[in-house]
Amino acid sequence: MSCSVKEVEISALSNGIVPERYERNLGTTGGLKGQILLLTSRVAVMGLGGLGGLAAELLARMGVGAITLIDGDTFSESNLNRQVLSTEENLPQNKADAARERIAKINAAVETIVFKEMAAGHNIEKMLQDCNLVLDCLDNLETRFLLQEACQKLGIPMVHGAIAQFYGQVCTIFPGDPGLKAIYSSFNKGQNKGIETELGNPATTPALVAAWQVQEAVKLLLKKEELLRNRILFIDTLQGSCETILLER
Repeated sequence: MSCSVKEVEISALSNGIVPERYERNLGTTGGLKGQILLLTSRVAVMGLGGLGGLAAELLARMGVGAITLIDGDTFSESNLNRQVLSTEENLPQNKADAARERIAKINAAVETIVFKEMAAGHNIEKMLQDCNLVLDCLDNLETRFLLQEACQKLGIPMVHGAIAQFYGQVCTIFPGDPGLKAIYSSFNKGQNKGIETELGNPATTPALVAAWQVQEAVKLLLKKEELLRNRILFIDTLQGSCETILLER
């Protein structure tokens, strides 16, 4: 029987041999054991637009061994300004398919599962099966709350990210944390789209927030304690500032 690329890499790392592609990771992953931990983890990325498209690529480059890609939407011309997976040639491709193709070109060790459908009450738990954590890269509040509810039920953490114009926010939510309820205290069902639909987004804001989400995810997988838990990071690229605020528990 032949071994998969991931199995070969894990075996090499277990024997003290570092694949060249991961050499620059080791200073931040805690060495060989940390890289093995990433390769044996599964992360779900829900929403593969401005945030999720880049987040999925960064996870693959870090060597997260399995990524679940979730998005039922297709690319449109309005996505070209900020969504790294969109090109003039792949309009109107499904976003999850585009993410899978991109990851296959970046890291052959990464296994992908693709869901080309929108998350809803009847399918969301199936989508998150066997995942260690989830990245919330969605663009509407109702599905964000549905995701948090599913994560609470399944006992897995999620890393929330949101953007609007020059601003972004990131926080990590564990089962039992108030999370989104503390952030969006005035949310009402039917209030579907977030403020980003009114303010718009440049190319830079999603890149910043996606990178921060992936860094939180990597810290979670490596069992680091310095997480944005019960606090939220606000990024203001207009003023050039970052601020962390405690959330009510």
